[in-house]
Amino acid sequence: MKLLVQDTRSVPRCDLLAVLGAQGEAHGMPRGVTVPKLARSAFKGEFREARLTDALAGPAARFLQIGLGKRGDVDAERLRRAAAIAVRKAETVRAPRLVLWLERELFAKCGVAAGAQALAEGCVLGSYALRRWKSKPKGPYLTQVTLCGSGAEFVRAARKGEPIARANTYTRELQDTPANLMRPRELVAAAQALARADRRLSVRILDEKAAARLGMGAFVSVGKGSEEPSYLIHLTRKPAGRARGRIALVGKGLTFDAGGISLKPSAKMEEMKYDMSGGAAVLGVFHALRALDLPLEVHGIVAAAENLPDGDANKPGDLVTAMNGTTIEILNTDAEGRLVLADALVYTERRVKPDAIVDLATLTGAVITALGHELTGVMGNDERLRDELLAAGKVCGEVCWPLPLLEQHKDHMKGTLADLKNINSGQGAGASAGAAFLSHFVGKTPWAHLDIAGSAWGTDERDYQGGSGGTGVGVRLLLAWLEQRAGAPPRRLARGSRA
Repeated sequence: MKLLVQDTRSVPRCDLLAVLGAQGEAHGMPRGVTVPKLARSAFKGEFREARLTDALAGPAARFLQIGLGKRGDVDAERLRRAAAIAVRKAETVRAPRLVLWLERELFAKCGVAAGAQALAEGCVLGSYALRRWKSKPKGPYLTQVTLCGSGAEFVRAARKGEPIARANTYTRELQDTPANLMRPRELVAAAQALARADRRLSVRILDEKAAARLGMGAFVSVGKGSEEPSYLIHLTRKPAGRARGRIALVGKGLTFDAGGISLKPSAKMEEMKYDMSGGAAVLGVFHALRALDLPLEVHGIVAAAENLPDGDANKPGDLVTAMNGTTIEILNTDAEGRLVLADALVYTERRVKPDAIVDLATLTGAVITALGHELTGVMGNDERLRDELLAAGKVCGEVCWPLPLLEQHKDHMKGTLADLKNINSGQGAGASAGAAFLSHFVGKTPWAHLDIAGSAWGTDERDYQGGSGGTGVGVRLLLAWLEQRAGAPPRRLARGSRA
């Protein structure tokens, strides 16, 4: 689908014109468009209300009214959802060309820039559908969407929203691809393709032998039960000018997690293709950075592996040694994500030496018990970094919630025969326990852990995402955070502000 942005109040010829309106108000109409009186009078403008009719005159064949609710409630999220509703309706009625139009006054609460960006995001996000493997695919029928706005600010913001949304749909396609077609080697290929398309982006791939030479015993052990080799992917993007900071994003990339010897129940095991969602989000961020070109040096580390049962697989009770020399008792082989992340974090801090590290992982089912599917849990060692991510989540609609990480949680991870154990043996607070384990592999660098086990898939329907498919969570969040960091004065986060 092609997205056009025009600084105009007139409507080009189209198959479907969508006009957004507030509740209880007579919304404006583009010049020359005539529709039945009943169509307008019956429209109440309630949030997500959609009324379709044929146009009587003007450049559009059909006319769609979409409600935003009360004017005082019209924020960026409502605009994002309304745009997605328009796109989905256009696809349903097989309209090739859609025009989206609204009055500038509806940006009063969120501002023109945030509103225009949200509209562009909603159009792209709402158009996502994975049809590649259908023998007789239906659609896509919608080929072009035109956003009609007013002013240079509207145009700039909408054009910024498009690459952000396309990065999200890129991530969702990685997530939704079946596990036999999205193995660690395919994540490597995706990273290499990104690097080929961006001259400022380089990629380094560490295979199992290279990782073993670096002492990454925890990471290497996880993939021993699979015939597919594991890889550590290291992406580096440098800006054109002087960097205003160095950031590292670390993603868990388990392309399938059967639990290993501690085998998962068969029900819904097919969803374990989503265990690479953190790694997919990291790749998605780099997909967008070429277009946004922020003045930051950004590193992306993806630990890609499969966790399967086999004669060579980790066994409960096995002992492994991480890159920093920490020994680990593997009490449960299904707690493997923290093993791959442990070495990835040590590698990141030692080799990259970033100003801040953020990792994303579908780490614990416990975070779903605590927060459900609509929130991402945030933990870490630095309050300022945590608060920056919380603020970014509010801006982009990927809402996060802080969870505790106490010294007691860290003590619960101490082992009997080894330095650490990979589960906390019944003390509860599973999400915090996962973060507590990871904290032993981060030194003084400000670090935040995003547990996206709930928010990566299976979320409520939000028009532009939701249901059983992947959400691409983390991409828009991290891009909003990076944009905030890029606009702030160059500084290192305060290392004394521990959570």
